[in-house]
Amino acid sequence: MTPRTTNALLYLDGVYVAFDGFRAINNLSLAIEPGEMRAIIGPNGAGKTTMMDIITGKTRPDEGEVYFDGNVDLTRLDETEIAELGIGRKFQKPTVFESQSVEDNLTLALNVDHSVRGTLFWRKTPGEVERIERVLETIRLKEARHRLAGGLSHGQKQWLEIGMLLAQDPKLLLVDEPVAGMTDAETHQTAELLKEINKEKSVIVVEHDMTFVRELGVKVTCLHEGSVLAEGTIDQVSANERVIEVYLGR
Repeated sequence: MTPRTTNALLYLDGVYVAFDGFRAINNLSLAIEPGEMRAIIGPNGAGKTTMMDIITGKTRPDEGEVYFDGNVDLTRLDETEIAELGIGRKFQKPTVFESQSVEDNLTLALNVDHSVRGTLFWRKTPGEVERIERVLETIRLKEARHRLAGGLSHGQKQWLEIGMLLAQDPKLLLVDEPVAGMTDAETHQTAELLKEINKEKSVIVVEHDMTFVRELGVKVTCLHEGSVLAEGTIDQVSANERVIEVYLGR
């Protein structure tokens, strides 16, 4: 079979995944262009998490194609290999090192060799020092660089974890419900943060907060029962009768 080549950064076509006979993903097709930010919405059980599990190699599809960066078949790679390709994932609950400073968290994210020897003898290069400075600026935590991560607000912890992904210089960020539990001010700042990141990176945002999704101002995909129910602007998707019926309500 001839390997597929696509202009999309991420390409899923005809993807199926079943767990104990239940189809969590059902003929899912999706394409993310280089430099795009896409918002993914949908009711609980729509397949959003399973979709991200497939992209990151945690779950292998039963059928279908999943390609990254033109012609890399993600279904043949494990989680570590996929992360090394440049796909970073931020889960809903932030997992930062609370007893370490903000800057140390970013440094730990940089160091890919976590062996004892690798940790003892590793030193940041000038380029990595510069990258950490840029990340601190981006995530609005430059003034908090020496604070312990455990002392940050919930929103700041979310930004730090996004920064830890940025420190690894991924091509594509998968961000799961970044504004859950945030104040209105933090939610607005997170939208601005992701828009700034999107100037250089492709981003997929899974979110339930429709006000936040509207603020992002990007193309929206609504999933339902493991496949795409509707796609378009937030206004187009919000006006879709089936989306209203299964997700938004009246």
